[in-house]
Amino acid sequence: MLALVVPATAFGANGQIRGTVQGGSAFPGAFRVAMYQTVPGERAPQLLGTTMTRRGGSFTLRYRGSSTPRIRYLLAWRPGGGAEAGFPVPVSSLRLATALGAGGVPRRVTINERTTVAAAFAMAQFFKGNQVAGKNPGLRNAAAMTKNLVGRRSGGLSPILRKFPNGRSTSTWRTFDSLANLVASCRRPGKRCARLLELASPPRGEDSPNTLMAMVAIARYPWHHVPGLFKLSRLARKLYRPALGRKGEPDGWTLALRFEGRPGTMNGPGAFAIDAHGSLWVANNYEYSRERLANVCAAENLLRFTPIGRNYPGAPYTGGGLTGAGFGIGIAPNEHVWVGNFGFAAPECKTQPPHNSVSEFTPAGEALSPPLTGKGTPAEKGGYENGDIYWPQSTISDREGNIWIANCGNDSVTKYPGGTPKGAKNYKGLGLSKPFGAVVNTKGQVFVTGNDSSTVAILEPNGKPAPGSPISGHGINRPMGDAIDSRGYVWVANSGKVPAPCPFDLDFIPRGGTTTLLKPDGEPFRTHPFKGAGLRTPWGVAIDGDDTVWFANFTGKRLSQMCGAQPKLCPPTKQHLGASISPRGSGYGFDGLVRNTGVAIDPSGNVWLTNNWKTVSLPSNPGGYQIVAFLGLAAPVKTPLIGPPEQP
Repeated sequence: MLALVVPATAFGANGQIRGTVQGGSAFPGAFRVAMYQTVPGERAPQLLGTTMTRRGGSFTLRYRGSSTPRIRYLLAWRPGGGAEAGFPVPVSSLRLATALGAGGVPRRVTINERTTVAAAFAMAQFFKGNQVAGKNPGLRNAAAMTKNLVGRRSGGLSPILRKFPNGRSTSTWRTFDSLANLVASCRRPGKRCARLLELASPPRGEDSPNTLMAMVAIARYPWHHVPGLFKLSRLARKLYRPALGRKGEPDGWTLALRFEGRPGTMNGPGAFAIDAHGSLWVANNYEYSRERLANVCAAENLLRFTPIGRNYPGAPYTGGGLTGAGFGIGIAPNEHVWVGNFGFAAPECKTQPPHNSVSEFTPAGEALSPPLTGKGTPAEKGGYENGDIYWPQSTISDREGNIWIANCGNDSVTKYPGGTPKGAKNYKGLGLSKPFGAVVNTKGQVFVTGNDSSTVAILEPNGKPAPGSPISGHGINRPMGDAIDSRGYVWVANSGKVPAPCPFDLDFIPRGGTTTLLKPDGEPFRTHPFKGAGLRTPWGVAIDGDDTVWFANFTGKRLSQMCGAQPKLCPPTKQHLGASISPRGSGYGFDGLVRNTGVAIDPSGNVWLTNNWKTVSLPSNPGGYQIVAFLGLAAPVKTPLIGPPEQP
């Protein structure tokens, strides 16, 4: 293990931590325990101290303190030696870890297989070999995410994983324990351990050198060797329960957690905007009710979560004219949050909301747009109504701070120059029917999908149609969301059959789905759209830091991943444009999903989905109740996302 030698002046007061390594005693010998810290932005971590465990696995580690910003973690492994002769793999292949994160060091800690899986998945995008390195806020947030899986002191399950909306209501707990049992197969250095290190390795790469790197490889390539690893997990000793059963083979080895925030606030989350700190702002469709037959009215709140899915202090926010936001939410360069007030409400709701405004909030959640007035009357008003806004969906900012709004209800696009409503301009005659998704490139051109017209319009910064606009054919079929990659290629989610609900009801019979790729100038990349990756009524689209493409699916309870326009950055064996990275037929299935619309990538590499509508929904109360994080699955993205993605 390499350590970065740093001047003594970088360190402050010394400290001490006590703990236990639970790695079994099948092979004689103690564990070496080392504490490392990684300073965000530096390439290599710093070694703060080492020790050896005593009988029973207990240890006391004295470490050097530090006055620099840091993320600390512990590694534990059995030193190698001649005593290992005759085993298929060395006993040092059992390498365990736990993330301590930022801030103070706990007095006691437990290191075991569960803490190892937690660190490997939550921090998957920051491991460089056995070392951890990266930038904040992604690195800091990734380390903090481990607390949603395990407790640092006990090494046992976190209440977040153990209780609803997770717990036994989804497969994540069982998957987590199956992975921990795989790690435990290396407590004894035999054939099963060797098989784990062989299967849990990068595609076309060498066998993983130890269990920690094996878990990191599984987290990064969850589709790789799924059947073999599942079989091995079933053969492993069940030290951790409940594990996956005989019929529980996953589509991919992903770990997904659901979050509901403050009770009684979320119903029908539609889309995300992630700020510079990694906190998540979420558009919300309906007022809260768990009664399926309740006639829910428009939500009048704006949700916000911490980077690890907890309710943000002081959130949700109200005021500003919020009424049933849909797919429209974005963050401007000045960090203000803009929300499109679509006006979702049950048909029988006594007070039908207006559908003609957007709302503006400061980074602190203060509403700047006008509040609702005349509530409960036909004259109800609120938010910014300038610019002939009607049933707004995508609401985005360009890098100049102009706000663009796709008006699904009147086939137009509204622009607020510099974010100023009084200067609003409305553009019609664009060849769009039911404008829905919108994305902007580095030139300030806006690509807007027309759901009912099956077209994509390209608007110049001045609002005029670009040459060749609108684009049709080439598989564009009832498009919903779109996204742009770092090279300016635009990916369009073709739902196939879903009419945008502005104001008509959704058709719940769709099957399949495709994606059309447009070149930076708007020319379709090829005649036929791309299929596969488990696409099933794709809705939202997101591009990660490697230009990999991710899709939220409105049906099928799955997340889809596809190779993007930089195939060299895709996994080995998947390095061609449009290749299915997630399993072609199933995607990454998860029983904790319902109907998903929004998808976003955060600076830690988590992929977030909105559980927008119930799988079997009634028009009286169709909304879902969670946002969902797939941990460490994607290449991190700098946020807020304004235009093409950038690596942090």
